[in-house]
Formats: sequence, structure tokens, C-alpha cells
Amino acid sequence: MEARASIVFFCSVVLSCLWTSVFGLLSDKGVNYEVEALMGIRSSLNDPHNVLNWDATAVDPCSWTMITCSPDGLVIGLGAPSQSLSGTLSPSIGNLTNLQLVLLQNNNITGNLPSELGRLSKLKTLDLSNNFFSGQIPRTLSNLKNLQYLRLNNNSLYGPIPSSLANMTQLSFLDLSYNNLSAPVPSFHAKTSNIVGNPLICGTAKDCPGSILTPQSMFLNNSQNSQPSGSGSGKGHKVALAFGSSLGCVCLLILGFGFLLWWRRRHHQQIFFDVNEQRHEELNLGNLKRFQFKELQVATNNFSRKNLIGEGGFGNVYKGYLQDGTVVAVKRLKDGNAIAGEIQFQREVEMISLAVHRNLLRLFGFCMTATERLLIYPYMSNGSVATRLKAKPTLDWGTRKRIALGAARGLLYLHEQCDPKIIHRDVKAANILLDDYCEAVVGDFGLAKLLDHRDSHVTTTVRGTMGHIAPEYLSTGQSSEKTDVFGFGILLLELISGLRAGEFGKSANRKGAILDWVKKIHQENKLELLVDKDLKNNYDRIELEEMIRVALLCVQYLPSHRPKMSEVVRMLEGDGLAEKWEASQRAESTKSRANEFSSSERYSDLTDDSSLLVQAMELSGPR
Repeated sequence: MEARASIVFFCSVVLSCLWTSVFGLLSDKGVNYEVEALMGIRSSLNDPHNVLNWDATAVDPCSWTMITCSPDGLVIGLGAPSQSLSGTLSPSIGNLTNLQLVLLQNNNITGNLPSELGRLSKLKTLDLSNNFFSGQIPRTLSNLKNLQYLRLNNNSLYGPIPSSLANMTQLSFLDLSYNNLSAPVPSFHAKTSNIVGNPLICGTAKDCPGSILTPQSMFLNNSQNSQPSGSGSGKGHKVALAFGSSLGCVCLLILGFGFLLWWRRRHHQQIFFDVNEQRHEELNLGNLKRFQFKELQVATNNFSRKNLIGEGGFGNVYKGYLQDGTVVAVKRLKDGNAIAGEIQFQREVEMISLAVHRNLLRLFGFCMTATERLLIYPYMSNGSVATRLKAKPTLDWGTRKRIALGAARGLLYLHEQCDPKIIHRDVKAANILLDDYCEAVVGDFGLAKLLDHRDSHVTTTVRGTMGHIAPEYLSTGQSSEKTDVFGFGILLLELISGLRAGEFGKSANRKGAILDWVKKIHQENKLELLVDKDLKNNYDRIELEEMIRVALLCVQYLPSHRPKMSEVVRMLEGDGLAEKWEASQRAESTKSRANEFSSSERYSDLTDDSSLLVQAMELSGPR
């Protein structure tokens, strides 16, 4: 009887805790207060693409798009960047008190920053950059004692920077650049801060006070998350009290489970516990999940060759099934225990976490052990463009156009809308993935290079894939956005022809003069020679000529003659191609060729089987 009474008491304690955690979310109207807050946010925003297709009658918002929840069902992430949202940000966001991540950058949101943001005491990342927010920076932001990453740059904020922001000791990255803020400038604790582009503070970057540094790695070690020294005795007592209470609860739970195990054993019942199972370290980097290596071993059947879906110079990619049934792609980096492997891992994770766009491959999570580095992505059911072009049924012309435009928009974001800017450095059909609806998703940032704002190029070891490497990158090692534009031009030719870049020359029997051949058939108006035979006559000839023209503009020999990706997107959308092409033809006809190599000699390096290209071939395979 005593044992049963103890069990009843223990169960009542557990049920009480569950009751509090579940029904504590309900408002006095019987509605989940997080649902109410999110619907308030949605009602104040204009959503042209209907990405916030939330159900006001729902009890649980954790299944909604753009929402991330904790294991116990609390809303901890709101992310809808680059979705063309307009309207205002509702003060009801302050009711989502469990939020740790807010990503609303690259939209068209107007109005003031709600002071209610200061109520989000658990918030770690807040990115509202590249919008049209106006008014002053709320002083209440200084209440966010856990905030580590704050970006309000490229808005229309004005007035003095609140001096209280200097008290945010956990802040490691702060960007207030390109607003209309005024002095004085507080002394920030952030390792990285940026205030350039505020005319009332500084005319030029050189005149700006404070540090303007390159963003540091966003990995947050336990030591960095510790409380600062110098706390008062009252605060110390509160911490001690909280610690003691927590320890007491843990002991109570352990005793309860121990008693339950003992009681079941007396009744000849067995309970199995996985003593090696460890809790996941949540939200180590933004809203990314940190996976356990054992979990990924199970998901990929111990990285079986049967699960292998891609091989590259930096690692292999495996199809995996998580415990909840989610299908993922797991990239296992080579030499995980080497210094270069760790640097590569940290760089890729940091860049992908900062670059969020509907046409970029997003990162689910990562795993890092003493000897392993792994990245976890959503599985793309339609594979890569390279594999899909060889598969049946063939991609129709409309789908190929849509893929070209989607890939262009993804690269445009990397080049001109992402901060810091990113150069992909290996644009090819194998690195453009296709989701369930054959929408293009730019993948493989393993070779991506952050573009330093102070330089127009970066000099690195040449890495890329034969047939896609821009001539200036191959000869000098200098890459820029125009290097990616060249690769995109080759990608367009791959989409049109259904061939890989290395197959063009074999098809044309013109090895070493691929682009001369394309230009020749364009001049002779024999475009059907370039079109994928599987398309037969199911394409629009006018659209075909337009796409070939865009490709030829992208692969011009001199980088300065190539268009920017923003211009490429506009041309693919039907704006400005005629003018750009006419200007290119005028320049071509007036250009003196007396002191220049022939284009055949120039481009022969792109397909030459010389030893120079051996180490540049296939250094990064498809995901």
C-alpha cells in the first residue's frame, strides 16, 4: 500500500508538471497564447507569397512553416527572411517569451521597432537588417541579456544609439551600419561592431569611431556562455537559490525513477534504458541542431555505401533517416580531425547559417567530435540538375527556365544581398539541387569564399571543376563575383544542351574551342544544334535565343565585361537583355584584336587535359 501511495504521489507530481507546461500556454480565452501572438504578427504583415500560411484555429504552432519549436513544444524560432514581406512588425512579438531566434532580414517591413522586443529575455539572435524600419532604436533592447547577435543595418533608423546597449555583455556581433543614427556612440562589448554609413556619425569609414571588424566564428562555447564576473551579492544569492532548487528537483526525479525501477523489478517487469544516450545540445549556432554522431550512424546505416548519394573532394554525402522519419542528406567531411578539416567545417557552417534564401540549401544541423565533422541538410528528392538532365522523363523547357532563374536568384542573394558577401566558386549543374517541385536550390558552399568588403577579389588556391573555371581564376587564382557569373553561363549551356561542360567539346568535335563553337552556331542561327535532343521541338525558339545570349554575356573573357547577377536575373525575367546584347556586340566589333590571343587559345585551358587541372577537377561534388 505504501509503495502504491508513493507511486500515486510521484505520478501526481509529474502530471502537475505536464499540466503546467501544456495548459500554461493557454490564455484566458482557452487559446494558445503563442498562437495568438503569431497570428498578431501575421495580421500586421503583408505576405505576397503566402509563406505564413498559419491556421488561427490550431492548438499547436510547431507544425507551421517558418516556426521552430523546442522539444517541449515552445516556439523558440521565427525565421522568414527574403520573403518580400511588408507591413509592420506587431508588438505581439513580445508575447513569444521563449524566442531565441528571430530572422526577418531582406524584406520590406516598415514602421518602428516595437519596444516589446525587450521582453524576449531568452533571445540570442535578432536580424532585422535590410528592411525599412524607421524611428529610434528602442532602449528596451538592452534588457536582452542573452542576446549575442544583433543586426539592424540597412534600415532608416535615426536618433542617438541608446547608451544602455553598452551594458549588453553577451553581445558578440553588432551591425548598425547604413542608417541615420547620430552620436554619441557607446563603447560596445561586442567583438565585432559596424556603424559605417551613418552620415551624422561619420562621413567615411575611416572617420568612424569604434571597431569595424570581420565577423568572428559564431560557435558559442560553454565558457562564453558563462555569467560575467563582478555580480552583486544579491544576484549571487538568487543564482545559488536557483541552483539549489534545480538540484533538488533533479534529485527528486532521480529518486522517483529509481523507486519506479525498483518497484517494477519486484514485480518481474523490465525497463530498458539506453545509458549511452545523451541529450542534444540545442541551438549551438543560431537555430541549428547539434546532432550526436551515434544518431547519424543509425540514420545512415553506419554510413553504408548503399546510402551514398554523392562524392566530392571535401567529403561524401549519405541519405539518412532520422528517428522522427525525416529524410536528410548527411555530408561527412574528410579529415575531420585535421586542422584544415575543422577550418573548412566552421567556415561552411558559419556562412550557410548567415545565408538564408528560398533558393539556397539550408542547413538542418551539424555534428562535431574529436575526429568527425558532419553537416545535415534536407534531402532533395529530385537530386541535382546534373543527374536530372540525364534521367527520364526529361526536364521540359519551362522547368529548365525556372531552374535557371531560381539559381540566378540564389547567386544574386549571395553576391549582393547577403552580408558578408559570399563567392560560391564552384557553380555547376551538380551543385544546383532540385526540391520536390523541381525548384532550384543552390548547394555546396564548401568552396565558398567570404568576400572582404575592403577588396574586390580574394586570392586563394584554385578550386573548382573542369569546364566551369573562369580563365582569370585559373591563371591568377583571383576569384570574384564575376567568377561565379562565368560558371553560371556554363550552367545555362548545360541546361540548354543537356550536356555537361566536359561533353561540349566531344559533342562538337571541337576540343579546346567550346565557346567559339557556341558563338558560331549562334551567329549562323543554327540554335537547334545546341538544344537537348530529348526536348525535340518542345521549346520556344525566341526564349532559347535569349537564354543563349545571356549565357554568352556571362562567359565573356574579361570579368569586367560580364554582367552582375542582378543584371542576369533581370535579363532572364525579360528586362534589359536587348540593350545589354547590343552594347556587347558594339564593343566586340570595335575591339582591336591585334594584341590579343584568339578566343580559341584563351578558352582552350578550360578543357585541356593538362596536369595543371588535375587538382582542380571535381574538388567538390554534388550533395
